[in-house]
Amino acid sequence: MNVTLKEITVFVCLILASAVLPFVAQDYAIGVGLAILMWLALTQSWAVLSSMTGYISLGQVVFYGIGSYVVVVTWQWMPLWLALIMAGAISALFALVVGLPVMRVRGPYFVILTFGLAELVKYSLMAIEAKMGISSRLLFGTPPIETIYWIVLVLAVASTLLLETVHRSPFGHGLRSLRENEEAAETLGVPVARYKLIAFILSAIIPGMVGGVMALRSSYFEATQAFDPMISITVIVMAILGGGDNARGPLFGVIFLVILSELLWTNAPQFYMIILGILLIVFVVKLPNGLLGWYRNYKHRAQGEGS
Repeated sequence: MNVTLKEITVFVCLILASAVLPFVAQDYAIGVGLAILMWLALTQSWAVLSSMTGYISLGQVVFYGIGSYVVVVTWQWMPLWLALIMAGAISALFALVVGLPVMRVRGPYFVILTFGLAELVKYSLMAIEAKMGISSRLLFGTPPIETIYWIVLVLAVASTLLLETVHRSPFGHGLRSLRENEEAAETLGVPVARYKLIAFILSAIIPGMVGGVMALRSSYFEATQAFDPMISITVIVMAILGGGDNARGPLFGVIFLVILSELLWTNAPQFYMIILGILLIVFVVKLPNGLLGWYRNYKHRAQGEGS
């Protein structure tokens, strides 16, 4: 599937509009934009593995937390750009090491295993920090929100390009064949184990870097916060709301949920989780293909009526 000129134009316009936001908006709007970009980078990366293969991972937060910790412990004695590269590299290395056994598991066992892996790393890190007499870390001299925003924008663009590249490549076709029927794909010559491992590693790099940047945003590190399971759950919810296995689905889901969350937290914070749960049930039952699927159906009907 070739990229059309219209798609390229829209993508470039979105990047330019996002890039100028810090120049024209107040801190609140920049914060909302930063949240959209952060979740977009995480959800697009998650989709490289989970949306493409059907392996639902609850372990995305482990890469986020590892990257956060790497940047925190190297802060002020290593250039930020180098620390972020290291955060992504260590997250990828961790994915390589644990991916060999983890990707042998399927179905609900894979979901449970990835969740347990994230919790294991979190509590192991907490034990190490406690052994050193450290319960949390404060960061001083962190960059302003505008700088953090632009860095996360670059990561969001990179994750989008990564997902689209994988989606349109023969590698992506191989991953989708695993989602449909893994045994049949292996019979047809798809290197199943290698493809799954590569996808797992690719899904880890950018979340590690995002975690590092967002640690600077909060100027504070605590393992329970950096490895919060709600990060993984939110990513999955956004992917389900968006639908699809290309970059458009996560974009729809992220924008919708971030804006909805802002409205709910502002007007009805006590009902936030209740409304979110009901909404997710409605989407699963009524819109199984997410907002992207609904948009495609609407567009198809509109074209049919027009002709």
